[in-house]
Amino acid sequence: MDWLELSDAEWTAILLSLRVATVAMVASLPFALGVAMLLARGRFWGKTALNGLVHMPLILPPVVTGFLLLLLFGRRGPIGAFLAENFGLVFSFRWTGAALACAVMAFPLMVRSIRLSIESVDRKLEDAATTLGAGPLWVFFTVTLPLILPGIIAGMVLAFAKAMGEFGATITFVSNIPGETQTLSAAIYTFTQVPGGDAGAMRLTIISVIISMAALMLSELLANAAAKRTIAA
Repeated sequence: MDWLELSDAEWTAILLSLRVATVAMVASLPFALGVAMLLARGRFWGKTALNGLVHMPLILPPVVTGFLLLLLFGRRGPIGAFLAENFGLVFSFRWTGAALACAVMAFPLMVRSIRLSIESVDRKLEDAATTLGAGPLWVFFTVTLPLILPGIIAGMVLAFAKAMGEFGATITFVSNIPGETQTLSAAIYTFTQVPGGDAGAMRLTIISVIISMAALMLSELLANAAAKRTIAA
């Protein structure tokens, strides 16, 4: 069973993937919640265009998305140069760039899941709370948010799983640098390109499947618990 033993480089890729996926998921959540609420409840000119822009990463080749990120957030890009000069935040060829690429690719999945959850909320419940004197923020945090919590959890898990498996946009934007930007997917790709790398690729593939299944199972448990609390309330 020696072939199941992970090397230091493989552990580094796994831990980096978990870090990148977690940061991408958490950083995306407030923006996804705001955009989902806007798309679900908003009535404004350009809504269709915004919806198309949000879902663009799903239909564009990942390499195109990565190249656009490089143009915008690279050291010479308009956004990247501004952030580097004023805040010391560098994305290109850094793990932070990998997190950004994963967040962009996973963002549509999180938005869609939360949006569907918001659209399923019975507006009469919110209206009843408003009638009793609750303000918009209080209604959101005490009525809307608990009702859409299962959708938020599902969206977070989808985003995490997508970030764990992201490859094209990440490798285009931040390359495949061991210890810095070499995520689980990039490490598997690297193993497939060298003689005798099948064992390493298989080990990381098994780890990837285990992490994804664990995330999905945890999502079901959390969503069911949130739904039961909502019903009990």
